[in-house]
Parts: sequence; C-alpha cells; structure tokens
Amino acid sequence: MVIQFSSPANRACYFSLMDQLLGRGIHLFNCRRFFACHEVWEAAWTPERGPRRLFLQSLIHCAVAFHHNQRGNPLGAGRQLRKGLRKLAAYLPSCEAIDTARLHADCLIALQRIDSGEAAFEYPRIHLSPPA
Repeated sequence: MVIQFSSPANRACYFSLMDQLLGRGIHLFNCRRFFACHEVWEAAWTPERGPRRLFLQSLIHCAVAFHHNQRGNPLGAGRQLRKGLRKLAAYLPSCEAIDTARLHADCLIALQRIDSGEAAFEYPRIHLSPPA
C-alpha cells in the first residue's frame, strides 16, 4: 500500500502514532522473521498497562503463531492465532496506524489453512491504514 500525504507535517504526525518498537516489529513481521518480531513487540508490551497492552499482545500472538507454523507445529500455531484473533477483534478497523481489519481477515484465512493442514501458504502482512 502506498500512502499519499498532503504535507511533510501530515506524514510526520501520522508516523508519530507508531513508536519505534511497533514499527520495527511490523518490519520483521512483514519479512517473515516472526520470532524476532515477537521479541521486539514483547519489549514494547512488558512495560505497558491499559488497552495498548492487550493490542500489543494480540500482535504478539499472531507472530508467535506464524513462528510455530514455520517450525512445523500447526497445533500450537492454531492455538496462538485464535488467541490473537480474539484480542485483535477489539481493535478493528484500525489501531496505531495498522489496518487491523485487514490483518484480522488475513489471519482468519491463514487459520483456515493451518486447520486444513495446508503446509505452505502466503503469510499475512501488516498494512498501514490510510491517514484520516
């Protein structure tokens, strides 16, 4: 997704919504480095309190699920992905500049593939929401 900004200030404001650890985790997730991604997001999650903590936890569950799947553990992948989807549902359609509705839908498709025993499929990517 290419996001168009009306000004450099609009761009700076948009990306200030996303802290460095969240952004780094998104990069790792989209590069399919799910274990490293989960480690980065846990560093952001640990000190958090309140609603953001649960949001980060939903992302961590998704990363852990895909790490399990990469390692040949579909049962663990399915369990983690179900936890992540339940928690992520509270943050639809968008949270912290992430298109959570798309991520949720893509993770549901991935869960169906995992549950059906499909060994190889395209993992979801995290997309940014267009600025308001």
